[in-house]
Amino acid sequence: MCAVHPSTRRSRPTVARSSSTRPTSRDVATAAGVSQAAVSLVLGDKWRGRVSEPTAERVREAARTLGYRPNLAARNLRLGSTRTVLLVVPALTTEFFAGVYTGAARVAARHGFGVVLYPSPEGVGPARDPFASAEAALDGVIASSMAADALTAIRGDQLPLVMLDSDPHGSLGAATVNLDIADGVRQVADHLLGLGHRHLLHLAADIPSWTFRARAQELADRLAATPGTRLRTTTAPITIEDARAATEAALTAPGPRPTAVVCDDDKLAAGAYKALRRLGLRVPDDISVTGLDDLALATAIDPELTTVRLDAELFGERGMEALLAVLDGRAPASGDIPVQLVVRGSTGPARAV
Repeated sequence: MCAVHPSTRRSRPTVARSSSTRPTSRDVATAAGVSQAAVSLVLGDKWRGRVSEPTAERVREAARTLGYRPNLAARNLRLGSTRTVLLVVPALTTEFFAGVYTGAARVAARHGFGVVLYPSPEGVGPARDPFASAEAALDGVIASSMAADALTAIRGDQLPLVMLDSDPHGSLGAATVNLDIADGVRQVADHLLGLGHRHLLHLAADIPSWTFRARAQELADRLAATPGTRLRTTTAPITIEDARAATEAALTAPGPRPTAVVCDDDKLAAGAYKALRRLGLRVPDDISVTGLDDLALATAIDPELTTVRLDAELFGERGMEALLAVLDGRAPASGDIPVQLVVRGSTGPARAV
């Protein structure tokens, strides 16, 4: 425990200083009645177990009152740290990864870190290193497995790394943070099975990523465990027009028509809607449709989409918390982030075929 100044229990003294003089850590220490070491620990977020909570709050209050801002440039030189994290995601074509950034930046700000957002060009594929030296410019990286090629291009795997939506048994990162995608797919499958659907079409994202392989495997396993079910799969890039074309081709192919379309993403589901309307089929009377993400799009289409809600901001928060733990030599929190099926008007009882 850091030594506390003898005046701790007295009213906080007023620090006299010129209005043109920037407050120092010594001013904060004097105002809070603690040592400069205690100020350094609290404002550097390393006080837990060394400074009491009331003392830490007193230091923060004194810093706020005085308008104190640490000299980050000097501290970074002293600590050999830039307090900057890179977030590598696919191109921002939906609000999901904007939510991931918002959550990550919120946690980072509380710990005096900044977040640089790097969307991989074209969503996935080759990318050019935006830094003369990423290792010199950054303290760590948070990356989606959907942007793994970009991560390699900027040599992010040479830094402390947390992977999002990545195989926990084969991840490049020091830690992995996942949404419970498998449970989300189970919830979708159980919902449709409960409505009597036994012949499903899986509209899968045409992206070589662990998260989409996991969705396909879970859906296949769940249906395989239910007698009398059939599963067909078609793939498409995550665009509405590609999804429309893939769905239309699958539903006009020879053989019995599926009674439900399970989509890997809400944008794919919107494309499926277009295909069904072109074919003169109604949602959900003729075919039920489900998505995954719960984007704003899910309630913009008619009928509103049954989909799995993913908490993007919590995802970003957990990713940043895991990276901070890695940087601090601590074990990150374990366990996948829960997801929730949101049932809306796009699903109904299976029509007899």
